Amino acid sequence: MRASDRAYSALLEEIQTGALAPGTVLGEVEQSARLGVSRTPLRAALARLTADGLVAQTSPRVTVVTHVDGDDIRALFVVRRALEETAARLAAASPRAARFADLVQAFDAARLDGEAARDAYYRLIAEFDAALDAAAANEYLTSALRTVRTHLVRVRRLARYQPERLAASVSEHRLIASAIAAGDGDLAAHATHVHLHNALTSILESLDDAAPSPDRKALA
Repeated sequence: MRASDRAYSALLEEIQTGALAPGTVLGEVEQSARLGVSRTPLRAALARLTADGLVAQTSPRVTVVTHVDGDDIRALFVVRRALEETAARLAAASPRAARFADLVQAFDAARLDGEAARDAYYRLIAEFDAALDAAAANEYLTSALRTVRTHLVRVRRLARYQPERLAASVSEHRLIASAIAAGDGDLAAHATHVHLHNALTSILESLDDAAPSPDRKALA
């Protein structure tokens, strides 16, 4: 792996997991030393992260991790909804649609009791996404989806864990997979729309709950 790719992967993971919080300053000298790369590959990595919208340059040698708020998340979901509904329609018309019958069974068997089970469920979601990309068979579409998913990792981390929402997500993904397997593009797109509406609502409510109220601030 090239030095620039190593630096990009390391910084991306740290941004997505929150190890590098929004507003963190990424100075060239400090980050080069920390990551063990020279400034040229670091700059290449930061340029990629800037293109992703995960960092922003405030001066020629200083870059900061971007903030994420409710408006950002709403804008992200506008794009996500358009892309994923289209992908679901394309997948339902694909010769690879039958693959989703196996995913229906996987969602039926999904368990959420415990961290290991939840990690396994997130791997199943990644498998579903990969199958959706393959069935849609449109590189322009899947490239755009990869960018959206890069941001979704951050968004999911910001939202608090909600057992009831995660359980509903299992059922919603099962319905999408079932509709694609049956070749029903309209149902697949509609089920995707409902799933994304519920996901967005839950994330925004979670952020509202986490935000300190004026009264709490006054008492702090």
